[in-house]
Amino acid sequence: MIKVSILGAAGRMGRSVIQALANDGHLQLYGALGREGSDAVGKDAGVLAGLGPVGVEITADLRGVVAGADVAIDFTLPGATVRNIEACEAAGCALVIGSTGHDQEQIAWLEAHQWAVPAVLAPNMSLGVNLLYQLAAMAARTLPDFDAEITEVHHRHKRDAPSGTAMSLGQAVAAVRGQALQEVVQFGRGPGDGPRAKGSIGISAVRAGEVVGEHTLLLAGAGEQLELRHVAQNRASFAGGALRAAAWVQGKPPGLYGMPEVLGLPAVPK
Repeated sequence: MIKVSILGAAGRMGRSVIQALANDGHLQLYGALGREGSDAVGKDAGVLAGLGPVGVEITADLRGVVAGADVAIDFTLPGATVRNIEACEAAGCALVIGSTGHDQEQIAWLEAHQWAVPAVLAPNMSLGVNLLYQLAAMAARTLPDFDAEITEVHHRHKRDAPSGTAMSLGQAVAAVRGQALQEVVQFGRGPGDGPRAKGSIGISAVRAGEVVGEHTLLLAGAGEQLELRHVAQNRASFAGGALRAAAWVQGKPPGLYGMPEVLGLPAVPK
C-alpha cells in the first residue's frame, strides 16, 4: 500500500480526497495536515470528511505529517507551496500539487527548481479537463482565424480569478497560434474596451453560489461557432485525478511532471 498524507485535509478538496481514499485498494491515508489554530486540528480526519473514524488525527505539524509518507497531496494555498516542497524533500516524500492560483513568478520558480523528489503539478486534476486541453489545442490549430473566448464559473469562495484551468486553456490556444498569451489576453469586458481586437483571447470569470467548476472555450467564426465545455458536477473528479497522480508519481525519478505524463497524453502546448 502507498502511504498518502493530505496537506489541507480540512478543506473542501482535502475532505474529498480523504473520502476517495476510503475506497482505494492501493493507497491508504497516512497523515493529515490542518492549519495552525484551526478547529479541525486534533479531530479524526475520517470523521471530519463525513466518514467514520479512520485513526488519523489532523495535525498542524507539517514535517511530522510527511515523515514516513510515500506521497503528499497538497491542496493548501499557493503561499504554502514552497514550504510544503521543502518539507517533502527533507522527508524524501513525493508530492502532488493540486493547489491553484500560483502566479507566473511562482510557476517559473517551480519549473526551474532543482527537484530532489518527484512531483506532479496540475491546476486541475480532473481527467476530463486534461483531455479538454488537448481538444482545445486541436480546435484552435484547425480554426486559426476564429475568435477565442474562455469563460469559467466557480463557487463564491474561490480565491483566485481567473482559474488556473482557464489560464491553461488560454495558453493552449495561444501556443498553437504562435502567440504569447500575456500579449493577447483580455480579462473580462467593460465600458471603454471598444471592439474586439483581432487575435485576442478573452478570459472571463464568474463567482456565484456553490458551483464546483465550469469551463467553456468558444471559437466563433463567420457563420459558425464551436464550443468545448467541461462541467465538474462534484469534487470527486478532482479527488480521483489526484489519487491517480499520487499512485503514478511514487517511485518516479526526481523532477516536475504534469497530468499529461500521468495520463499518457501529449504535452499541452505552452
